Amino acid sequence: MDAIQRLLTIEEIKQLKARYFRCVDARDWEGYRAVFADDVLFDISQDMPEGGIVHGGEEAAAIARKHLTSDVVSVHHGHCPEIEITSETTAKGIWAMEDKLYWTRESGFPISRLHGMGHYRETYTKKDGHWRIQTMKLTRIRVDTWGWE
Repeated sequence: MDAIQRLLTIEEIKQLKARYFRCVDARDWEGYRAVFADDVLFDISQDMPEGGIVHGGEEAAAIARKHLTSDVVSVHHGHCPEIEITSETTAKGIWAMEDKLYWTRESGFPISRLHGMGHYRETYTKKDGHWRIQTMKLTRIRVDTWGWE
């Protein structure tokens, strides 16, 4: 792969991750599902020790849909991507991340706000001309929460 193609590929992967963040916050579950490979492995076990290893794109979308209801507003950001192209159809990356979640009182959730910071470690695959997230592990380095005032 020449340098220009490598840069174009990195940009395509950046766009993929941008769609991931936008779709989750917009509750666009069809768009969110589309960023994942059918056989994605999503590790959110740090946040959810039981059931935190998610297999498959449908399950990844279902778990987000279950937890991100109309009772919570979420804001997710990805920063400082480190993307390495490993072949014509594979790549890996690390993204610094930050998320903020705000629950309504009606949600019954035990906290009102959460601010998390950490990293996504991912692999990507290109199938049928489109890049998809193949594996993803979320590791938080700090989580701040607020109770109800």
